[in-house]
Amino acid sequence: MNISKYLFFAGIVRPFINLVMGVSVHGGEHLPLSGPAILVANHNSHLDTLVLMSLYSSAKIVHIHPMAAADYFCNTPFKRFIFQKLIGIIPLKRNPFLQMHQDIFMEAKKALKKKEILIIFPEGTRGNSSRLQDFKTGIAHLTQSFPKVPVIPIFIHGTEKSLPKNEGIFVPFITDVYIGKPLFHTKEDNKKWTLILQGNVKQLQEQFLKDHPALNA
Repeated sequence: MNISKYLFFAGIVRPFINLVMGVSVHGGEHLPLSGPAILVANHNSHLDTLVLMSLYSSAKIVHIHPMAAADYFCNTPFKRFIFQKLIGIIPLKRNPFLQMHQDIFMEAKKALKKKEILIIFPEGTRGNSSRLQDFKTGIAHLTQSFPKVPVIPIFIHGTEKSLPKNEGIFVPFITDVYIGKPLFHTKEDNKKWTLILQGNVKQLQEQFLKDHPALNA
């Protein structure tokens, strides 16, 4: 067990998320309690990862691994310690030359084979929950090798208000997390399957807006 990660989440992250921010979960029955599984969500803020991981108990968190860009999150020794040791990310190398010569999902595949849970943000960068960006097809390439692994679509709203992109000041806002039914990679080509996955997250966004009509005013 990664003791550092366990203590970091048990003593700092989960109390902060649950007591300071507050998270309202819808469809929690669809959240997988064990792996292998992949959580796929829209991306609004750096808080998204911590919110999703905090849906699990401290004991389960050691088996959850967000995928994140190596060139951003591991470009200094300090960042590598924080994001790899304390949060447990799987670094994703975005160098086009490396992508031509090696499987960039090799570590992710190893984690799935060990029955771990991955967190992936297919938009590729932080946006805004009011408008989903097009999903990149990398998630389809990964799941094509694991057709029996459930992919859980998730829509997150509120983290962009608590910690907006390019801002360093935290403001407490309730975060809503809508969790959909699991999907499995089918025989559709990767681009079409990616659109199906994006459509499921879009449906969760629409359900959120239906539940909060004041936001449409």
